[in-house]
Amino acid sequence: REKLMAIVNVFPSSPSAPTARRIVGQMNLDEILSSGFLEGKTHYEVKRGDSYFAIADRQDTSLDMLMHLNGMMELQNLKPGDDLEILHLNFRLLIEPQRKAISLWEGARFICEYPVMKISGLMPNSGKTVIASRRATIDGRNVPPTEKDYRTTSKSIQFKNPPLQILPFDEIDEAPPSGLFLSVPDIEELFLLTRTGNEVEIRNPKR
Repeated sequence: REKLMAIVNVFPSSPSAPTARRIVGQMNLDEILSSGFLEGKTHYEVKRGDSYFAIADRQDTSLDMLMHLNGMMELQNLKPGDDLEILHLNFRLLIEPQRKAISLWEGARFICEYPVMKISGLMPNSGKTVIASRRATIDGRNVPPTEKDYRTTSKSIQFKNPPLQILPFDEIDEAPPSGLFLSVPDIEELFLLTRTGNEVEIRNPKR
């Protein structure tokens, strides 16, 4: 992993860099998304009056990640003393339109990268912003994680100023909205790894 990371960090333009990023990303995500890998994760003991929404907000995580790590297909009744595995989602996104890539970082540590399948509309200049909202919809209707249809929803991520968004790629959409498009599996995974408030850097140097 150290040799692959050297390629990612020191020789990012190397012909071997895309392969190195893919392999390192898969290794990192296998660990991050495994409930059996405890590094970087904490445990939370449920207290009287707690709710899933309040716990997710206080612990800088999301309902999606709480459900994933704790093996829940739907939200269950909480009882004082229940133990929840927590992953604090303090990653940042780096968007590079010229490379058609979106990468996830933890401080200076590379986590993973997703190829952008399509870019629609004008991309903003370089700058920083945050995730303003994350939406799960069916036929344009917002669906909360508490509904049984949540797992079949279309996920999207919206930024605050500039109002850019990440959307699932649809080959038959003849007039797509403005944004960056990822494959459905990739945006599902990115949605799981992010929360409202995550930092976003857009690196789009002028030609």
